[in-house]
Amino acid sequence: MNKSLSDSTQVVAKPYLISFVLVGLLFPLWGFANDITNPMVAAFKNILLVSNFESALVQCAFYGGYCFMAIPAAIFIWRFNYKQAILMGLALYSIGCLMFIPSGKMMVFEAFLFSYFVMTCGLSFLETSANPYILSMGNEATATQRLNLAQAFNPLGSLMGMFIAKEFILAQLNSTSEAGRWELAQNDPGLFTQIQQNDLNVIIGPYLMLGIVVAFVFIIFAITKLPDSRNENVDKLNLRPTVKRLFSNRLYLEGVVAQAFYVGAQIMCWTFIIHYGVNELGMTKAEAQSYNMIAMVIFVSSRFICTYLLKYINPGQLLMGLALGGGMFTLGTIFISGMMGLYSLVAVSACMSLMFPTIYGIALKGLGEDAKIGSAGLILAIGGGSLMPPLQGAIMDMSSFSMGEFMLSSTRVSFCLPVICFLVIGFFGWNTAKKQP
Repeated sequence: MNKSLSDSTQVVAKPYLISFVLVGLLFPLWGFANDITNPMVAAFKNILLVSNFESALVQCAFYGGYCFMAIPAAIFIWRFNYKQAILMGLALYSIGCLMFIPSGKMMVFEAFLFSYFVMTCGLSFLETSANPYILSMGNEATATQRLNLAQAFNPLGSLMGMFIAKEFILAQLNSTSEAGRWELAQNDPGLFTQIQQNDLNVIIGPYLMLGIVVAFVFIIFAITKLPDSRNENVDKLNLRPTVKRLFSNRLYLEGVVAQAFYVGAQIMCWTFIIHYGVNELGMTKAEAQSYNMIAMVIFVSSRFICTYLLKYINPGQLLMGLALGGGMFTLGTIFISGMMGLYSLVAVSACMSLMFPTIYGIALKGLGEDAKIGSAGLILAIGGGSLMPPLQGAIMDMSSFSMGEFMLSSTRVSFCLPVICFLVIGFFGWNTAKKQP
């Protein structure tokens, strides 16, 4: 009896410990993928001589995979179980990474985009399955603590991805400027092609190793017995009434919209830190990536602070305050030049730290069984990260903007898009706080 009581109060009970550790390893895996990819927008622009808009299609393909596969992944989990969904996710993840080899040999940008898409179809399976699977491993009373513990591993992967991108990709690329590469392409196409191929090989290397690691994790999951998660109500799956109820739930729909704008803001701020450092301050890409890493450390630190504040502040009110702060710092990025503008952009991460889980929790509150499909809708909202970065890139491709005697570079003006995103998030927070004081 004492043992039973002890297990019921533990965050992770002994019978679930190995399973928890294994599933917990998935969290840094997708964190790594996300944050090694953000700097590749700037890398591909320089290597393949594409526009800011075209290079930002990397994010369109990456987060498009999340969007495309979210609902199919949820249905797959309902029909089968979490373990099979994880295996499917790992398989697609590994295949997408290994596809970088033929993509590099072809030297075709679209091939890389498709590789990213396949990769994130796998990540969509992983995120849609791992979060609820962790919740199911034990007592319901400790489920939230268990998920927060698992999510703590995610930033480790993110920081590792940023470090690998900085030291093993950006720092290893040929130092020839974009202007110099254009000149080589016209005057010495053979040398230009050689530089391109060498740079693409630099990019391929980490993704190849990642693909091998993910394949190894697949084998471990395949041979390991995990807690049974088969849905006993599989025959009761009926999407039409579930979707109808979700579409009639205004709070849920507003949450999906807010989540789409949040992901868009996050990806834009983190992707284009490098562009800001290079275009506004003359930094190298590797130097600018250092500030991305600082932003991630601030993001992680702020998460703990904001989690503590939730004990005393209504989630909607906190979300509104964070959105206001994010908007103000982004305005600083636009209107303050030099290093202070960059510091403002880095500081935005402090305000974004708790937005995703807060919106997630508000939107799913009170949904009951509908939350299984509802959560897929919130994963689908990650598609916001696929649409907005190319729009920001298109603004960066424009000339400078004049406001009377006040001139703003297109790079700084492009951050008006995250400001709009934070306004939408702030409205959602205000509306939620108004309904739930």
